[in-house]
Amino acid sequence: MNQAIIKNIELIKIDIPLKQPFIISLGTLTAAQSVFVRIETEEGLIGWGECSPFMTINGETTETGIVVGRIFISHLIGKNVLDIAGCVDLLDKIIYGNNSIKSAFDIAFHDIASQYVQQPLYQFLGGAIQKTIFTDYTVSLNTPEAMAAQAMEIKDAGFTVIKVKLGNKGALDIDRIKAIRQAIGYDIPLRIDANQGWQVEEAIETLNGLYPYNIQHAEEPIARWDFMNLPKIKTASPIPIMSDESCCDINDLNRLIALKACDKINIKLGKCGGLYKAIQMLRVAEQHQLPVQLGAFLESRLGMTAFTHLAHCSAAIRYFDFDTALMFSKDPIDGGIEYKANGIIDLPNHIGLGAQLKTV
Repeated sequence: MNQAIIKNIELIKIDIPLKQPFIISLGTLTAAQSVFVRIETEEGLIGWGECSPFMTINGETTETGIVVGRIFISHLIGKNVLDIAGCVDLLDKIIYGNNSIKSAFDIAFHDIASQYVQQPLYQFLGGAIQKTIFTDYTVSLNTPEAMAAQAMEIKDAGFTVIKVKLGNKGALDIDRIKAIRQAIGYDIPLRIDANQGWQVEEAIETLNGLYPYNIQHAEEPIARWDFMNLPKIKTASPIPIMSDESCCDINDLNRLIALKACDKINIKLGKCGGLYKAIQMLRVAEQHQLPVQLGAFLESRLGMTAFTHLAHCSAAIRYFDFDTALMFSKDPIDGGIEYKANGIIDLPNHIGLGAQLKTV
């Protein structure tokens, strides 16, 4: 087996204020907090990874990521990073869960492995650049008037699809979407995300009330633990249901498919543990012809670059939610993706991931 032996690993925590508060049904965020992983091999290769822990969704923080990451370091030094499956399995054997920090290590593993074979990451993952990647932009939860105004700003900025945070009183959520449609018209697709904010009957009533407003899909209408009620909602809803918080890993995905609980799924590296496991989920989604959205937490352009590489690796991936890096008050990344007009994302054809933290 070819080898690239891990010599040193650094963990770097950043905290960057957002341009404005990002409000969802689970709470308000005012800063992006990430843990970056920098892995150096004895051969001089350097790989980068990032995670953005989300307390209310994956139960992690940057502080827990640093603590668990230090444990990982003590086991990974001297290991062959090219054995990605072995390294991922090792992390799972060390500790259950903690998929956010695991995803940062996983991205760094893949960065080094793709550099080793002198390929861009998407090519190393078996993909090819065959489609245009464009992100939506998200309207935060607020009053109908404030949300309509933000939606208009997003439309004026040239974005071709808008995501709207809901999940705070179903009747008011209908008023929110109505106000947005009155402001922006019907030519731009809307995606909605309740972030588990509705009760079962409330979700059914709200989704039927929202049907006239041309909604592309609705993410996670009810509490993640209440997934047994998702089939009921899916059957009653005229709007396609997308599972997010209830679809963290391949076990969740297989369960949701068996239950016929959703029409689409949202894969996030910070939920499933990284690229290695995301690819496994994508193969299952392809087999069942299940459309996929790639989503993010509050990662920087480094994380978004990893997601964009992955986006070129499966025809099942049809939706791209890569906007949070645009919300940062400053950009801490060198290299990586470039945001173009109308939400289009350009992926430079660099070897490996092609992105790194500016200062270490």
